[in-house]
Amino acid sequence: MKKAKIYKPSKTAMQSGMKKFNKWIIEFITDDPGINPLMKWESSSDTYSELSLEFTSKDLAIDFAKKNNIDFEIIEPKKRKIIKKSYADNFIK
Repeated sequence: MKKAKIYKPSKTAMQSGMKKFNKWIIEFITDDPGINPLMKWESSSDTYSELSLEFTSKDLAIDFAKKNNIDFEIIEPKKRKIIKKSYADNFIK
């Protein structure tokens, strides 16, 4: 049986906006990564590890996983903590 994780990607440090982060991704988890004897790279014969699927909502991703008999784990996104600051606060101490 295939295992997968369903998550919402976080933004990188190079991005400031949150425009393209409304999608959910299913990524398959490979169980036995091996070492390539020639190049000593980590590799796997499981081609599902190269596959990631994008969905517009978490419910669609869960429905897809249930329909295709995929064991899944949901990783909820962390909420951003926004602290409102004032420029004047730098001088009032």
